[in-house]
Amino acid sequence: MSSHRQSKKRRYITWGVAGAAVVAGAGIAAQTSMAATTWPAQKTFTGRAFDTCAAPSLAAMKAWNTGFYGAAAVYIGGKNRGCNQPNLTASWVKSVSAAGWKLIPLYVGAQPSCGSGGSVKISAATAAATGKSEADDAVAKAAALGMKAGTPIYLDMEAYDTTNTSCNNAVLTYVRAFDKELRAKTYRAGYYGFTSSSAKAIANAADKTDLPGNLWYALWDKQNTTTTDWPFGASQYTGHSRAHQYMVNSKETRGGYTITVDRDAWDAPVAITG
Repeated sequence: MSSHRQSKKRRYITWGVAGAAVVAGAGIAAQTSMAATTWPAQKTFTGRAFDTCAAPSLAAMKAWNTGFYGAAAVYIGGKNRGCNQPNLTASWVKSVSAAGWKLIPLYVGAQPSCGSGGSVKISAATAAATGKSEADDAVAKAAALGMKAGTPIYLDMEAYDTTNTSCNNAVLTYVRAFDKELRAKTYRAGYYGFTSSSAKAIANAADKTDLPGNLWYALWDKQNTTTTDWPFGASQYTGHSRAHQYMVNSKETRGGYTITVDRDAWDAPVAITG
């Protein structure tokens, strides 16, 4: 997330400190556009996951396959994606999936005009069109990597001033258009955001139409849970629809490979591959 696209100093000034795989059909709360579509059963994972800016090498992924982490987030695209991805190919996806890893696709599209994340911003005048076109790009990127229909794509939205009404409305318009288009192409909608702003805007929106059905919240409290520190309504995002980024910039060595990662507690959908 933001932890790998900005320096530590800038991040903390800007944001502050804000298992087993199963196949299930849950996690579609608020996804009103899904009703008329026959959907593949979603694949979920419950356990520890990690995210890091650039997908590690295949050798590193094999070395890290110790059982501590069971899933890894990968940045599949977006104009505001912060790292090149020389390792992230369809062959890599196939190989790490065969080794038992579950994958979590992230897309870093346009960012709020009232936030400091990203250079490409959401414009109120074009928010819906941008959301739709970027969803088309996200689906194309996921499919090219071998991530099949029914896969969730998590839209990365960095922190912003949610009290800025026009900016917040533009973000919600963009997100709704992005999610609606994902579902039209039979991909599920997920969302990464901060509990103090971008995630809160989604969770607290009065109108849930076309908002994501899976919420990945950033709350850096070092608590490996998706329940005890859940900051929103208890009935929201239940049924394997939550993930929690609970620690950032954790430098870890496994099998001789050192990677700086963010840690995530995961109980939500993952990519359908294979």
